[in-house]
Amino acid sequence: MSVAAVMCVASLSAQKNELPIYLDENAPIEERVEDALQRMTLDEKIAFIHAQSKFSAPGVPRLGIPEVWCTDSSHGIREEVLWDKWSGADWTNDACTAFPGLVCLAATWDTEMASRYGVAIGEEARYRNKNVLLGPGVNIYRTPLCGRNHEYMGEDPYLVSTMTVPYIKGVQSNHVATCVKHFALNNQENRRHSTNVEISDRALYEIYLPAFKAATVDAGSWSIMGAYMKYKNQHCCHNQYLLNDILKGEWGWDGVVISDWGGTHDTHQAIYNGLDLEFGTWTDGLSQGRKNAYDSYHLADTLRSLVKSGDVPVEVLNDKVRRVLRLVFRTTMSANRPYGSFVSPEHSAAALAIAQGGIVLLKNENKVLPMNPSKVKKLLVVGDVATASMMKSGSSTTLKAKYEILPLDGIRAAYPEAEITYMKGYSPSKNDKVERVADIVAEAHKADAVIFFGGLYYRGGQDAEGVDRASMELPYGQDKIVEALCGANPNFAVVMVSGTGVAMPWKDKVPAIVQGWHCGSEAGTAISSVLTGEVNPSGKLPYTYYTNLEQCGAHALGDYPGDEKHHQVYRDDIFVGYRYIDREDITPNFPFGHGLSYTTFEYDNVRINRAKGTANSKFVVSVDVTNSGDVDGKEIVQLYVSAPKGDLPYRAVKELKGFAKVDLKAGETKTVNIPMDFSSLAYFDEQMHDWNVLPGTYKAIIGASSQDLRGEVSFEIK
Repeated sequence: MSVAAVMCVASLSAQKNELPIYLDENAPIEERVEDALQRMTLDEKIAFIHAQSKFSAPGVPRLGIPEVWCTDSSHGIREEVLWDKWSGADWTNDACTAFPGLVCLAATWDTEMASRYGVAIGEEARYRNKNVLLGPGVNIYRTPLCGRNHEYMGEDPYLVSTMTVPYIKGVQSNHVATCVKHFALNNQENRRHSTNVEISDRALYEIYLPAFKAATVDAGSWSIMGAYMKYKNQHCCHNQYLLNDILKGEWGWDGVVISDWGGTHDTHQAIYNGLDLEFGTWTDGLSQGRKNAYDSYHLADTLRSLVKSGDVPVEVLNDKVRRVLRLVFRTTMSANRPYGSFVSPEHSAAALAIAQGGIVLLKNENKVLPMNPSKVKKLLVVGDVATASMMKSGSSTTLKAKYEILPLDGIRAAYPEAEITYMKGYSPSKNDKVERVADIVAEAHKADAVIFFGGLYYRGGQDAEGVDRASMELPYGQDKIVEALCGANPNFAVVMVSGTGVAMPWKDKVPAIVQGWHCGSEAGTAISSVLTGEVNPSGKLPYTYYTNLEQCGAHALGDYPGDEKHHQVYRDDIFVGYRYIDREDITPNFPFGHGLSYTTFEYDNVRINRAKGTANSKFVVSVDVTNSGDVDGKEIVQLYVSAPKGDLPYRAVKELKGFAKVDLKAGETKTVNIPMDFSSLAYFDEQMHDWNVLPGTYKAIIGASSQDLRGEVSFEIK
């Protein structure tokens, strides 16, 4: 607290012989909010609701109310940047732990892992004294081309919602607010500032809103970020329907709506359509003819004048100020706020465990994997991705990591006795000379085993913000190398380092394929531990791995990325991902929920019962799962519900409504119980504008993936 603030507080205390309510950490938050609000001047209120720098908003120095400091946090805490620029400030103590991308977290299908991730990254944000962490991203994977799929958690609203809640609670246990993004419909990067989305209420409520509702209502996220897109011809950062009608109205949420950087476009809408805290509109004051650009923000000088003149009711301003005060009292001015920690051994262990738990074994013919280090004497590793840092570029995913164990480093540590030959093969740099394919094949013939590392980089047009991929194909001629290696060595595995699905024209020829994700600081250790068998892979895909774009509803129905007027109709409606695959009876490369193990699992005796001690609306679906192999392992049991169509024009064939990750020793059997209630059976009734359950026969279906179904049981709803 500043000297002036301390003197002010001392003066107030002398008058009342006690601390002001807003400084009393033990007082109810709403009392603190109202007390602080009535002490603030108009100028202090206006300054309080817009930025003062690239990542901060001013507090109220006179009252000792601190600034709001945000940080990008897709998979780690961003380095300090200059006051008005994106470029780094060149600090020497801001190198963080790099965690795996959130899509890797989703692939763990493990809520305890989500909580661990949230606690760890929240501790790093708290240590750096950030009180708003700009994440998690919970937008739905609608197309494999979206540049930010690696920041999100897949295609299914139930999976994303379930993984989001413990993550948010973990972060906020550090008194650091999550800022869930991007609300809503930010499902592509192309034309993101101008595209107007037209969507049915059913698709909006059934597919694209559930994760945001789980984040705000169930997890209680203290802030949310608007999206760049438009809905009903209004930008989502100031959107009457999304922010006022749904978020603050239907859901009764009391947190802060923060604009995405550059997402605020209209003063009137910014004032009235739900925006509370404006960031990133511009920083160049000279272009605005002012000394301070921030005074030109939509919620700055113009709003002050409108309130002074009476054209805008002061209560409209007060509502925004209340919400930001609430945020400050929940974070920086909360009681017992911990100190946090930064780049600790515990955080490294968490990053490693999340990566190991999320890596997916897509294919493993002839048990090529694991490659036992005691049996591999000569190993060929091919691919630039094996030695490329995944920290820079990607815009908001850019990190300054304290350390990064690259895949090749991990391989060398895991195979200490092997003769390892590394060949770059391809390169994203035109200046790099790479080996001829014939030379790579010749080396493959000499090796005991071959591992190809391929995938996407954190750069524009690949896994990065701002622009979508042009196609599903791998860049830099990677497919040509993989095709040439097929047949050159029977012990051949491909590891994909990417945050989204890629085309695999060679899929049927390669014996072993691993989805390795962007795994952060511990990437090399995590990937090598799976390849050697030290860790039995247990991740499963959080999205459908399409063979081509025609298998994806957003592309097959012809509405991506919108027309020449940047208007896009979501013609795929509720049929996103496996829902479209099911409807059209398509076989993708790998289905949603797919993931193999070094052991095998058998399912038996699927049944459904009323949950004990609960109302009749709650059920438990049970199944006996046996590890029938000779290796300990973890299986993800998935519950899908097939509902009657009734008089509805359409309904999904089945939908994920529960899952459980079970740890089984070789030969062990456990009963897995998955709870379910009426909400699992409901659809969004557009005429009622509410959720509804149809009478009829339902099926509870147990599967190892969305297409590997192991048993079902029918039940009636009357």
